[in-house]
Amino acid sequence: MQKIIAFFMTILMFFFPRLNLPKADVDKESWTTDYTCVFVHGLSGWGAYSPANYVMPYWGMLGGDLMKYLNARGFKTAAATVAPADSAWDRACELYAQLTGTKVDYGKEHSERCHHPRFGKDFSCFPLIESFSAEDKINLLGHSFGGATVLTFLELMANGSEAEKAVTPEDELSGLFTGGKGDWVYSVTALSAPMNGTSAYEVMPTLEEHADARVYLTTDTLNLASTTTQDGRIADDSATYDMHIDNAMKMLEGIETLSHVYYFSLPCCYTEQQADGTWAPKKDMEPLFVSASERMGKYTGVTEGGCVVDEKWQQNDGLVNTYSARAPFNAPQQDLDRDDIRPGIWNVMPTFDGDHMALQGGLVYNDNIRELYVDLLTMINTLS
Repeated sequence: MQKIIAFFMTILMFFFPRLNLPKADVDKESWTTDYTCVFVHGLSGWGAYSPANYVMPYWGMLGGDLMKYLNARGFKTAAATVAPADSAWDRACELYAQLTGTKVDYGKEHSERCHHPRFGKDFSCFPLIESFSAEDKINLLGHSFGGATVLTFLELMANGSEAEKAVTPEDELSGLFTGGKGDWVYSVTALSAPMNGTSAYEVMPTLEEHADARVYLTTDTLNLASTTTQDGRIADDSATYDMHIDNAMKMLEGIETLSHVYYFSLPCCYTEQQADGTWAPKKDMEPLFVSASERMGKYTGVTEGGCVVDEKWQQNDGLVNTYSARAPFNAPQQDLDRDDIRPGIWNVMPTFDGDHMALQGGLVYNDNIRELYVDLLTMINTLS
């Protein structure tokens, strides 16, 4: 998939050269912390370890490498590279190995139950960041399914895994599964993340509808992006499974909102309400998302697990429901008040006027998101 994306991006770069975007001023004198900001990509994405990042950076897209821009402004940033379509669990394990400079350990219990190898790549020679500890904390930012990834990661860091402890000798247990490391993370930011799942999977087209070219493009792109590693693993161990509404809700039941961590979310919406009350995509939404957005904007129903998907779910960014991207439904939340930012509660930022690619910089349409991230990271670095 990443080779296809790299080829596509190369063509785009020829026709749409990168724009010279304005620089943002940074007031570092107001900072109270300077922790590394670790960015985690979404479904079918990539990061610094991927060759695709040299062709087209996931963070910045046509607007240029956002990590380089932020680093030049004085921020410390890093872009993780986790499995494009594997489960939040597997991606969390890969993130831990990259941050700690260790070999990926998916866990004895998990790997045996899900029918795939227990160990993955070894990052001991090239860790993503210089140090990671309670003293050298990090800020986590996850786009799209990267949001579920960082929440799973933080839960394991804080509370470990009883299932892994039960079957793994102590001297063989990954540090991710021992818990007790929740204070290694300072903040979490979910960027257009389907934390409660997405109705995109509830509105997949019929075979007859699939013949429509737009539907074909959108559906096959989503299916291709959701294709997991072909190693015999069970279907449940995948991003597709985790993003279904029922499964996302179940996953959230085991995730604690930590009292010492700052939580932020940035939902997106690029639909407009119609006369009949439904929501339709704006005319310049990324073409890949239009068909799914149209369906999500009209859909109401009940999932197999009994979750009511009502009109609140219809606003969307093309792949994620705006309502789902605000905060986990079982977690405390409030609209962002910059004079009252507290840990242990989700601070929901004003909905961003953009589609699902906007916070990355756009795919066909170039979005200037540099100042947005300068402002966001400055806000985090000035928390008291």
